[in-house]
Amino acid sequence: MRVLTTALCLAWALALACAHPLIHSKQQAAGGGHPHGAETPGNDTGESPRQREGGRVTDLAQLCADESGFDATTLSENGTMLFFRGEEVWESSWRDPRPHVRPLHTSWPELSGPVDAALRLPLRQHPGHSHGLYLFQGEQVWAYADGQLLPGFPRRVEDEFPGVPGGLDAAVECPAEECGGESILFFKGDEVWAFDVSLRVTKPRVWPGLGPCGAALRWLERFYCLRGTGFQRFHPLTGPLSPARTRDLRDYFIPCPGRGHGQGNASWGDAGEPCSQMPFQALLSDDTGRIYAFRGNLSFRLDSLRDGLHAWPVGQSWPGLEGEVDAAFAWEGRSYLIQGSQVSAFLSGQGHRPVLGYPRPLQDELGVPSADAAFTCPGSAQLYLISGSSIRTVDLSQTPRWAGPAVPLPHDAVDGAMCTSDGVFLFHGPRFARYDGVGELLAAREPAALGSISARFLGCPQ
Repeated sequence: MRVLTTALCLAWALALACAHPLIHSKQQAAGGGHPHGAETPGNDTGESPRQREGGRVTDLAQLCADESGFDATTLSENGTMLFFRGEEVWESSWRDPRPHVRPLHTSWPELSGPVDAALRLPLRQHPGHSHGLYLFQGEQVWAYADGQLLPGFPRRVEDEFPGVPGGLDAAVECPAEECGGESILFFKGDEVWAFDVSLRVTKPRVWPGLGPCGAALRWLERFYCLRGTGFQRFHPLTGPLSPARTRDLRDYFIPCPGRGHGQGNASWGDAGEPCSQMPFQALLSDDTGRIYAFRGNLSFRLDSLRDGLHAWPVGQSWPGLEGEVDAAFAWEGRSYLIQGSQVSAFLSGQGHRPVLGYPRPLQDELGVPSADAAFTCPGSAQLYLISGSSIRTVDLSQTPRWAGPAVPLPHDAVDGAMCTSDGVFLFHGPRFARYDGVGELLAAREPAALGSISARFLGCPQ
């Protein structure tokens, strides 16, 4: 079984970075833009000596035994995970999860030696570029867009980010919707600073209990402080979560045999691969704009291509839920997941907190025994339930709720359904049919033209 191919995108990046036992050391830059003078031995291929000697090392036992940490970590402009260690950078993309390691200077020739911190930021002041990559080293910072060094860089850290010292340990971006204004969090020892990007003001944060961070990462709206093989989640406004828990990367993000979360990764098979063409049993577009797809006992985020596509067991994202999801819909800040004759409800915000009183029998909640697919459209209280080749309507604003008469559909079977501002989508196998709206769907006598789910929603090659 292709164990590594089924791991999470983040798991890949962490696993790859752990595949070689390198010495972890954050050296302080002593002036100059290139404080670390050691150069990787030259070669025409850009490969590191280890690659030439033995090829890519993916021995799971070796990477699971590695205790090393990282100098810096971030997502690139196109969603590739980047992990920096010493003179090298490791990368992994869900589109190409094979191990990739290269000398730092092959991608950023202006740099050599360890990177102290890294982050990805929107480049609103640079037309033509959506996001840029900032790399910190000693007292200086380099900014890149589309692989090219931006004019005026490198600059002193304090000149680019007033009030922020050099010699940082970690940095991570914080979007406006999560920090009350677009911000950057900087870490140095036990000290934390929040830099307001618009106001260009730096304020200290007092977060006892978080401790030094060797690297920091924002991933799918969650924030992580990394130390060695351990990590701790924190909130960007209040600091460490209570109770503070340090967890081992190898139990969550590295598919180590017999260990925690990683043990599940090894059994996902093609279900964990976004582009595997396996069907999704349910899809959900919630009130926050997030889109989820359910396959087996896994769920994917489909609206987060810039952060990669990642499979998680449903119980990790939807607390208390186990097994396959048959249908899903959202209404008034809640997400409803149907499993057989039961329906569970969760608050649609971050964390998916379960709603008290659920799960409930689907018959009591909606007046139907089961459903193959379900969807609501933005701003509407009408729920549409599909079973076999027919569709029924439920007015969610009414109590009690009861399904109306069945109306035939031009589809013999449907795995899942979803309604967004782009239209109504019905999914079956690896294909989907799109309709401009519910009216067009209900009036259709023949199925709409079919498209590829993986190409349209997952960005997979045709």
